[in-house]
Amino acid sequence: MGEPAIVDTAGAAALDGHTPAMADAWLLLPDFLLIALGFAVCRLTALNRPVWDAAERLVYWLLFPVLLFTSIVRSPLQPLQTLNLALVGVATVGVGIVVSLWLARWPGVDRLRHASGAQTAFRFNSYIGLALADRLAGAEGVAAIALLIALCVPLCNTAAVWPLARQGGQNYLKELARNPLIVATMAGLLCNLAGLRLPEAAATVMQRIGAAALPLGLMAVGAGLQFGGLKAAWPLAGAFMALRHAVLPAVAIALAIAFALPPVQALVVVAFAALPTASSAYVLAARMGGDGPFVAGLVTVSTLLGMVSVPLALAVFGRLSS
Repeated sequence: MGEPAIVDTAGAAALDGHTPAMADAWLLLPDFLLIALGFAVCRLTALNRPVWDAAERLVYWLLFPVLLFTSIVRSPLQPLQTLNLALVGVATVGVGIVVSLWLARWPGVDRLRHASGAQTAFRFNSYIGLALADRLAGAEGVAAIALLIALCVPLCNTAAVWPLARQGGQNYLKELARNPLIVATMAGLLCNLAGLRLPEAAATVMQRIGAAALPLGLMAVGAGLQFGGLKAAWPLAGAFMALRHAVLPAVAIALAIAFALPPVQALVVVAFAALPTASSAYVLAARMGGDGPFVAGLVTVSTLLGMVSVPLALAVFGRLSS
């Protein structure tokens, strides 16, 4: 990542208010630039919508599932030693799910638009999370966030699929059973807990396939970007983004302090709670007949806000814990 990993001293540094948090904000800049590149390529070149429709299907059915599977399989999980971390992570995501779904009760809210965008309030970008955890705390940080990913991705994807399936008249259980993100995550978790490891050649191939997921997925978001979708429902969009980038980090900070998590675990769960939303949220909404442009705008805004919310959440946690 360009500098030595902080393992034993990361938590102590955070409590003193001296984390490299502001530098970590720049991890999100390339993602935002990829979204902008996808927007430009789709509108200014011959690589227009039909090309990106196919790219969305490739990302959704192959690239992102492989990325999630390999990330979880490669990271050692020790759930019995990280019970409090698991509780804090799941509780934080649970708050996001409950509140975001409750927003459907707002007067005048378009149900399909809400079902499409609610996921952006509680889902998270796993790839950025893994990179950030490695920068903050090395292998120990990666192991901690791998546990959070393994527990929260199935929960988040289940909560994301449910309102979309209901609004689209689709069979909810059938959609869950064939959702490639849920299947890949559960398969990775089972393989990890069973101690199974892929042969080196297969692992290398899958790692390279997964590496293509983030850039192509983010460019697909940019290709489908239409800010008009946000403009048509800006109060709802604002509520989702406030929940994703203000409420959830505050919940994680409070719970990390209340549970007295070890320094590295606390750092990771606070950063996890402030991450930008999953770029695959757009692909899921588009594939299930939701409001793709609305979600694309939310993903773009969330990526930009994440450059502020991650270092800010870490800084606030450091001050409150000192």
